[in-house]
Amino acid sequence: MKKIIFGITALTLMLAVSCKKKDDPAPVVPVVTTPSEDSLGYTLSADITANRTLYAGKTYTMSSMIYVKNNATLTILPGATIKAAKGKNALVITRGAKLVAVGKVDSPIVFTSNEGTPTYGDWGGIVILGKATTNASFNSVPGQGEIEGGINNSAGDGVYGGTDDNDNSGKLKYVRIEYGGYPFQPDKELNSLTMGGVGRGTEIDYVECSYGYDDAFEWFGGTVNCKHLIAYKTLDDNFDCDFGFRGSIQYAISVCDPARADVSGSNGWEIDNDASGSTTAPFTAPVFANVTLIGPKQTSTTTIDGNFKRAAHLRRNSRASILNSVIMGYPTGILVDGSKCGSNLMNGDMELKGLAVAGIGSKSFDTVGTTSTFAYKLTDFLTTVNASWNNGTLTNTADAGLTAPYGAGAAFDPNPTSASPVTTGVATSSKLSSFFTTTTYKGACSPGDTWWKTWSKF
Repeated sequence: MKKIIFGITALTLMLAVSCKKKDDPAPVVPVVTTPSEDSLGYTLSADITANRTLYAGKTYTMSSMIYVKNNATLTILPGATIKAAKGKNALVITRGAKLVAVGKVDSPIVFTSNEGTPTYGDWGGIVILGKATTNASFNSVPGQGEIEGGINNSAGDGVYGGTDDNDNSGKLKYVRIEYGGYPFQPDKELNSLTMGGVGRGTEIDYVECSYGYDDAFEWFGGTVNCKHLIAYKTLDDNFDCDFGFRGSIQYAISVCDPARADVSGSNGWEIDNDASGSTTAPFTAPVFANVTLIGPKQTSTTTIDGNFKRAAHLRRNSRASILNSVIMGYPTGILVDGSKCGSNLMNGDMELKGLAVAGIGSKSFDTVGTTSTFAYKLTDFLTTVNASWNNGTLTNTADAGLTAPYGAGAAFDPNPTSASPVTTGVATSSKLSSFFTTTTYKGACSPGDTWWKTWSKF
């Protein structure tokens, strides 16, 4: 009997083993390949009204003003180069459309001039228009604006603004914009990168604007947040904010060409609530942190274009905050202009904290038109009355201890040395939201930083 039981048990085991389910083979993932050539060609000459992709590593020519519209998405792959023909030719991303231009640190996307010898203002730059809130008004519609530069048309493709602060106009990452900013009319020029009503669903990170005719970066209202920006030798302002812009910017570098400035007066920052300094909401209240602003005047004897003005012109009832930054080499420093801005600083709507101002002199911190509401000299208010804000001045630009902020080409290096005074003494602020990375240093870089290398060009 035992033998029979053993036999049955063995048979059962054999059957169980023979019936065991074999492991399923690994699923076959289809490989999606991009064709080696773009069947739509390499000349952009008509509006983009359906989704389109520009191929990696290819060169395209933009021969006219291009509007991306009809809720289309223009996707640009790493290493693509777009060369624009000379003239008022801009790439305009209209409301509802998207630009998804995502390069890589070693394979950036480059927008540049198609001229053999390129120069400032060869083409119109990039214009992104979104549906976020602004304090502008156009055609009696509050909250909407007509973007500068003469690009609006009968279809309203140059209108920005709306009611959606989380609006998404796409993504720019590891992108260079060179020789943009066409001079359409005086004070109505296109910029290297113009953002009108762009919402915080949009991602702007690792973007360099070089040799722009007007401003490098200008925000007209909106809520978009940005990191890792470089403004290199632009003609006018590096960072311009208007019409209710309320985004946050961290890690930004600007460099000036001492021989070239705009007749309107070139500033590091130029920030207004609106053109008249009204009380119209939403107020222009951006927060800039960890900026290294390198002005044109390396030493007291450096010859510069007489149109260079201030490191920051805060005016027309704006509520901008500048925190934990290094500012150097401008003819004058931070100017708080007007009684409304003075009141905004006094009541905390505007904050200037953690600033190291080097090589500027007696007007490192200054005011104009504030005597009726601002009870202090600005220097005293920022450095003595509120000593915990950690603001200070340094006599020479070299005293900031940056490695080579006035170096050319590969010799350029904005990183502080380990002994630099800007590696400590940061200020705290309730305006530093969760968007900001906590740092222990002032300025855009820490010792040995590399974020500004490889994808950029100096």
